[in-house]
Amino acid sequence: MRIATWNVNSVTARLPRLLAWLDSTRPDVLCLQELKCADDAFPADQVRELGYDIACHGTGRWNGVAILSKVGLDDVVRDLPGQPAYDGAVEPRAVGATCGGVRVWSVYVPNGREPGHAHYDYKLDWLAALNDTVAADSAAEPSRPLAVLGDFNIAPTDDDVWDIALFAESTHVTEPERKALATLTDAGLTDVVPRPLKYDRPYTYWDYRQLAFPKNKGMRIDLVYGDAAFAGAVSDAYVDREERKGKSPSDHAPVVVDLDR
Repeated sequence: MRIATWNVNSVTARLPRLLAWLDSTRPDVLCLQELKCADDAFPADQVRELGYDIACHGTGRWNGVAILSKVGLDDVVRDLPGQPAYDGAVEPRAVGATCGGVRVWSVYVPNGREPGHAHYDYKLDWLAALNDTVAADSAAEPSRPLAVLGDFNIAPTDDDVWDIALFAESTHVTEPERKALATLTDAGLTDVVPRPLKYDRPYTYWDYRQLAFPKNKGMRIDLVYGDAAFAGAVSDAYVDREERKGKSPSDHAPVVVDLDR
């Protein structure tokens, strides 16, 4: 079974690349983030032609998540139970489903903007709701494999940033964010660290500016957290860095996980 996650940075802008990647990589399940479209604008017909069922959750220009599955799509939940609102709105940042016997969440964690900003506090509250959701799902069916995949907007360690000194006053690397992320491991999930296809660090994101990608000035912020049943079945995991190349790529690369199941 092959499960992947990819922040596509606009599913409509990236549609030709998405369809070609689905056809060549053939994931059984793909979690998408940053759709930047409402549900009725999602290119469902083109995706279904490749054999995928779709659970998408988007409301317009920003945010938006989806799960595409060839192995079933059951018990779909949009938004985290108890998910906090920001500026009066519950943003479309999470969708969960059971696919081929695996409980999967596609998540797009808030950016946080800067420490001290209201959006930063929202990010921490959102991660707390995610941890509660994982705990509830795990308790409901303890033997069922579970994974949370997506753009977490957090680099788990200093080694997951190309130059940590440049992020001293920034989000993504602060202690409160990392502590909030670590609650997932405290709850029994494992960070499934992929192998890089080039260089020694499996970065997943490179800014469009200042030649960040060819200089490999990246970050590992697209993550896969799995429970013992999921992590124990992992046979391979890699960052598809090739998909960051070429014409009009996303600024994120897909992370692909293969399971022996």
